[in-house]
Amino acid sequence: MTIDPILRVAILALVSFSSPTLLSAPPRRPEIGAAMDRVIAQDEIAGAVTIVLSPERILHLSANGYANIAAKTPVAPDSLFWIASMTKPITGVAVMMLQDEGKLNIADPVAKYLPEFAHLKTPSGKPANLTLTQILTHTSGLGEAGGEAARNARTLADLVPIWLAAPMQYEPGEKWKYTQSGINLAGRIVEIVSGVSFDVFLQQRLFDPLGMKDTTFYPTKKQKERLATGYAKNQETGRLEPAPVRTEFGARHHPPQGNGGLYSTPNDYARFCQMLLNRGSLQGRRYLSATAFAAMTSVQTSDLECGFFRDKFGKNYGWGIGTCILRTPHAGAAESLSPGSFGHGGAWGTQAWIDPVKGVAYLLMVQRSNFPNSDASEVRRCFQNSALSSIAPSR
Repeated sequence: MTIDPILRVAILALVSFSSPTLLSAPPRRPEIGAAMDRVIAQDEIAGAVTIVLSPERILHLSANGYANIAAKTPVAPDSLFWIASMTKPITGVAVMMLQDEGKLNIADPVAKYLPEFAHLKTPSGKPANLTLTQILTHTSGLGEAGGEAARNARTLADLVPIWLAAPMQYEPGEKWKYTQSGINLAGRIVEIVSGVSFDVFLQQRLFDPLGMKDTTFYPTKKQKERLATGYAKNQETGRLEPAPVRTEFGARHHPPQGNGGLYSTPNDYARFCQMLLNRGSLQGRRYLSATAFAAMTSVQTSDLECGFFRDKFGKNYGWGIGTCILRTPHAGAAESLSPGSFGHGGAWGTQAWIDPVKGVAYLLMVQRSNFPNSDASEVRRCFQNSALSSIAPSR
């Protein structure tokens, strides 16, 4: 028997998204699906899963287009996506969980956990004195790990001497510059404080309790069968073509990198978003205290210009602990969000944004590799604006 694709989406959502408030097939808002169909027809993306959540329930879920164009495989709520930098808020949550337990504090110097950082010098020759807040907010100036040594690293501990050997980029706190090494260093500190590897910590403390059963640094062979293909747009023909897989992520012989190493499904990441929308708790279990949640989602970068719109809207953004925070909405992809909305995007176009004023979370799962700026993509703008027009705020 052939199952209608729309019915298949509803069944997969019911089976995989185990919220007790989901008593029937989740609603599909036609305006959102139509918006995604338009950008698919324009060869902006191959397919998309879109989810809109309130603190208690799914307000919208739909899957449009393909996970693999050549095979005609429909994208689905249980399709696996490389979520890239949408890993960063998860790293932030891990750090704040340990702060709740009194095992670290984001104001602490990095050298408290890695004494060799006490000798790190800034470009002016001063002691760097990096703090956990700086490495988690892209204000540390820490050098990046590159070259053969980084490619051969097997653990996060292997990356430490590479970061220390790299020249500092600027004086800590002087400016905001997107820096992958800082987030991965935070993952290493989680390992030191918790006594287990970063991937194991996340599995035991976050993924298993939240029911994020497919979220992993290391997809199994079975999970890879549901992996959505990444596509790049050929600038000459305008057509989508399969993009090469990022080799530094996904294999067991690579470190569990908190900057962008995770794979997840729409169903899984929606649960993470709903936990954040509920200010650190979900279904009776608390993951973050009110104090930790407030620190994570408050601007920690003073008046520095931040984010991926710095050419026009740098003052509209600040940075929290592993999260981007919208101070003031602006034209384009952020016009539908309220002040204080927070979230993160990924290199292949995935986006997750929590609007605490409207009481709504928006999740967009796509796999497009060469967006000039995935935060500013037309796909994201179409999704969020169509969601705003079709879904009344819950509070």
